[in-house]
Amino acid sequence: MNKKTIKIRNQFLEFFRKKKHKIIQGSSLIPKNDTSILFTNAGMNQFKNIFLGQDKSYQYSKIATAQYCLRTGGKHNDLENVGYSNYHHTFFEMLGNFSFGSYFKKKAILYSWELLTSKKWFSLPKENFLITVYETDEETYDIWANIIGIPPDRIVLIGNKTENSDISDNFWQMGDTGPCGPCTEIFYNLKNNKCNKQIKNFRKKINDFIEIWNIVFMQFNRINDGSLVKLPNPSVDTGMGLERISAIMHNVSSNYEIDIFQILINDIAKISNTTDLKNKSLYVIADHIRASYFMIVENILPSNENRGYVLRRIIRRAIRHGYLLGVKNIFLYKLVSSVNKSMNINNSYLLNKKEYIENILKKEEIQFRSTLNHGLKLLHSKIKKTINHTLDSEITFYLYDTFGFPFDLTKEICREHNINVDRLSFEKHMEKQKNRSREKKIFNQNYIMMHNTENISIFIGYNTYKTESIIKNIIKNKTSEQFISSGEQGILLLNKTPFYPESGGQIGDIGIIYNNEGKFKVKNTEKNGNMILHFGIVEKGILHIEQKVFSEIDEQYRFDIQKNHSATHLLNSALHKTLGDHVYQNGSLVTADWIRFDFFHNMPIPLKKIQEIEKLINKNISKNILITTKIINFKNIKEKNIIFLSHKKYEKHVRVVSIDHYSNELCKGTHTERTGDIGFFKITSVRKIASNTYRIEAKTGKNALHLIHSQEKKVLEICSNLKTNPNNLKKTLEKIIIKQKNLEKDISKLKEKNITNIIAKLNKNKIKIKNIILLINTLQDQDPKTLRNIMDILKNKFKKAIIILANLINNKVTLIVGVTNNLHELIQANDLIKIILKKINGKGGGKPDIAEGGSTYIHKLPEALTEIKSWIYSII
Repeated sequence: MNKKTIKIRNQFLEFFRKKKHKIIQGSSLIPKNDTSILFTNAGMNQFKNIFLGQDKSYQYSKIATAQYCLRTGGKHNDLENVGYSNYHHTFFEMLGNFSFGSYFKKKAILYSWELLTSKKWFSLPKENFLITVYETDEETYDIWANIIGIPPDRIVLIGNKTENSDISDNFWQMGDTGPCGPCTEIFYNLKNNKCNKQIKNFRKKINDFIEIWNIVFMQFNRINDGSLVKLPNPSVDTGMGLERISAIMHNVSSNYEIDIFQILINDIAKISNTTDLKNKSLYVIADHIRASYFMIVENILPSNENRGYVLRRIIRRAIRHGYLLGVKNIFLYKLVSSVNKSMNINNSYLLNKKEYIENILKKEEIQFRSTLNHGLKLLHSKIKKTINHTLDSEITFYLYDTFGFPFDLTKEICREHNINVDRLSFEKHMEKQKNRSREKKIFNQNYIMMHNTENISIFIGYNTYKTESIIKNIIKNKTSEQFISSGEQGILLLNKTPFYPESGGQIGDIGIIYNNEGKFKVKNTEKNGNMILHFGIVEKGILHIEQKVFSEIDEQYRFDIQKNHSATHLLNSALHKTLGDHVYQNGSLVTADWIRFDFFHNMPIPLKKIQEIEKLINKNISKNILITTKIINFKNIKEKNIIFLSHKKYEKHVRVVSIDHYSNELCKGTHTERTGDIGFFKITSVRKIASNTYRIEAKTGKNALHLIHSQEKKVLEICSNLKTNPNNLKKTLEKIIIKQKNLEKDISKLKEKNITNIIAKLNKNKIKIKNIILLINTLQDQDPKTLRNIMDILKNKFKKAIIILANLINNKVTLIVGVTNNLHELIQANDLIKIILKKINGKGGGKPDIAEGGSTYIHKLPEALTEIKSWIYSII
């Protein structure tokens, strides 16, 4: 029965292959087109739309998979159990078989029982099983009791979950909404003794059992209001943890004792010099390195948001447990090879990612280790002073904000000391910080105004470029005034306006506000709370509060901005499609002339990818797609696959800008009517501006064309200078490069010949004193590299020598002094050069074997060389 884990997985799939199931590859850890969950947490995730009846084109009705899963948050969160439980993991493999209207309860149960108990397959003893059934599911109970033959005292009816119960409610659902239904769970008795007598104490002796297989009968869809709607085709979704069934087949009491974990644990133990292979820190690191590995493979990077923050939490928890084991240096990256080995990875794509994964882990560990020790000292000092067994939430927040301690890391450390942590208060501190950040952005000392009902502006400028308005307030020198006159700068507040205020990366409109009495030139438009502020100067006349005026934007300026804003949406979608779903916007600027777009990405972007992005955007421009907008309830956004900034706070109703099915984003900005209005899109630069942050700058329309014309002009000028044409430019440059290399080789040969000649002449001028060669000479117009080469050759040639070379060049003297290593006790190069430089008012220095310096006092050189020669004679 003791089979390798990988063979158990293959045997499961082979069983269902024989039962006419199609074996499908597991999906990505990042759910596709599903924002209700961060990670794939069950085998059924990729089939969600089939269960819901939304995808009717699927060609298979019976499927089996081995699915990588992550459970680190929400309804299914096993992070805090890792290390404290023998059977929970953040990352694990879920074996599952699925029926989409093909078979239902009876066959699903018969299949499970045959696989588990048949001698041909897993051959587990029948008397060791205990079954749970949802209390109202009489059909399932009847199958287990009357068809399979499980004694009634080994079938437990489970009702809805209550606060006092730790037992599953046997009504499975993927998340707060989505497909769900009653389930039956198969438990295995770890004590390997008969279950019958223990049934009455099942709840008390739950630790004697392990749940190995959950068979869900998908009958309903839970919608937003919590109610259940029957699914069109009842289906089956089962899940069996590979690690758990492997532990049972290995006849061990923990998942961490199976082969795939033992490889990791042994390697971690070697790194940490740990002899206790059941140390919980080994378990935590083994689990977390697997999770980190496969998250990074999906191009998720450590960050403070979304999936990146989950990865950061997992890595930092692993680092802390390495710290507990006494590991003083970074170590996680060393385990990437161990994961490859334990998971039997032979996929070239994953193997080629090894160095990439190692670098990400190295960087994160270096960053966190710099603050870990300080944070731990602070936390432990506070734990000692804690009263009432609850840590002050301000400390929890301070650890997060200053030292990068995720909340659950602080919670785990406190749990080890029987100290509670108040999550609700921590969340309040987080919200206060966010509010402070928002207030800081809103506040601007250039205009201090009262936020009252009179100071409200209505924006009507999506389709209206000119309107009649009333001046509600005038600000000059930070104070409200009754009027503003010719030549004065200030801010106008109107009751309604077509001027778009700078927000969401789009710059504010410009234009004019005027009537018969005066004209105000608007140079910029900004927003402050409910107010739209028009900054500018009065060009003529005078304007008063409560006056009627016409407000009119510069239409061409707005049109150029709109084109660029729509192009930014195309760019955002193109980045997702070409670089991956890990990309997310990190800021943008949309002007009338150009676009700037910052985004989160983890590696350099080659020219081929840049051109692919441009090609995709221009393809959608050429389609002349209609750009539409609509208002929806923000609650529904996750169901509609709409891009939005997760860190931003949105109102109840939001505006969605759609470019067919290609791009859907939340946006208040102004846009062109069709993509064809953009004309043409050209990326002007791509560069890295921060860790994992890249910036693309681009131009559209006439500005893009002007850029291409400018570049074309430069190419033609280069061609003219080189007397060639653009078609032959590359060949011409290649010839020039080859010619240059040949010339460099010729120069190098001449230099070598020159050095040979110089050394021959110098050799004639050497003096021998007591087996020591002394050579002092003056050269002309030699470059520093040549001098150093001459010195190296002479020192190797003479073996035991003192060499002083002076070089006269450009009315200066440069000196190089060399002393072979075997003479350093007698004399040193740095001492020699100090003596010479002192005589010629020069500067320099060096080491015992080589020293350099220089001076402009050439006339003092002969005397200095004569004196140093005498000094050397006296020393020798």
